[in-house]
Amino acid sequence: MADHGEQACKRVGEGMTRVFGLFGKRWTGLIVATLLSGPAYFADLRRAIPGISERMLSDRLTELAAAGLLLREVDAGPPLRVAYRLTEAGKALEPALKELGRWAEQHLEDGGGCPDRFR
Repeated sequence: MADHGEQACKRVGEGMTRVFGLFGKRWTGLIVATLLSGPAYFADLRRAIPGISERMLSDRLTELAAAGLLLREVDAGPPLRVAYRLTEAGKALEPALKELGRWAEQHLEDGGGCPDRFR
């Protein structure tokens, strides 16, 4: 077993570094939070997340799929539509994201706004 000094033990862990490497990017958490309620088409995601561009949404969806958090499913149509849904790994984020939401409502200015029945 390696001997760890105080400084080595106070460093940010590799897991936290990886989590915030993905979730530290703008929009990522909002996309996952939106998909917690179930699968959604690209256009639905775009409407649900005000301010996100099509290009940014596409990039973040690609990153989340590569990380194993969501699946991309093509509905051949017509018209051709693409739906996204969380994998089990993506769904496992629900408790953490809900807790972050509760924390924000308690500790950040201008929290809330939507009735609890819509959360």
